[in-house]
Amino acid sequence: MGVREDIKAVLERDPAARNPVEVFLCYPGLHAVWAHRVNHRLWRMGLKTLARLGSHISRFWTGIEIHPAAQIGRRFFIDHGMGVVIGETTVIGDDVTIYQHVTLGGTGKRKDKRHPTLEDGVVIGAGAKILGNITIGQRSQIGSGSVVVKDIPPNCTVVGIPGKIIIRDGKRLANLEPTAPEQAASPTPDDYSTQPP
Repeated sequence: MGVREDIKAVLERDPAARNPVEVFLCYPGLHAVWAHRVNHRLWRMGLKTLARLGSHISRFWTGIEIHPAAQIGRRFFIDHGMGVVIGETTVIGDDVTIYQHVTLGGTGKRKDKRHPTLEDGVVIGAGAKILGNITIGQRSQIGSGSVVVKDIPPNCTVVGIPGKIIIRDGKRLANLEPTAPEQAASPTPDDYSTQPP
């Protein structure tokens, strides 16, 4: 899990990234991931309060909140990053990309696994909410603003609230064209007050 590998991943995935120096100095998503690696090590050593303090400082500087217990794989890229929240029992595979204002959140007050698992190659669009102990399968893409509360198989594209699979293994499953709203029923006399003013 080297710095060079992380920088290379950003250069490959972000067309706005111009050179390694710029990425090293100006990408808060990378800074948050690097800080998390230190905090995660402290957490595993049993220095949990220190790890939480480190994550709090990182959130202050980067705008990205990653619980020190979260498990994160290689070449994880948080693009822009402001407002990202990654919960305690989250598991993130390799080559995952997420954008600003994404929440990988928990449901309920259980102490066991209550946050999502993102498998390798997943992409989560800006503002999406992935909630609960669910799994997003390999190479699936979650559209911006979507809310996902159920498992998603590999190789899917998901949009909407709640999230619906629209593409699976390259095959379109639903039409994205907006449908006309249902016509409102004509008012009946009972819909109006018949009492005198």
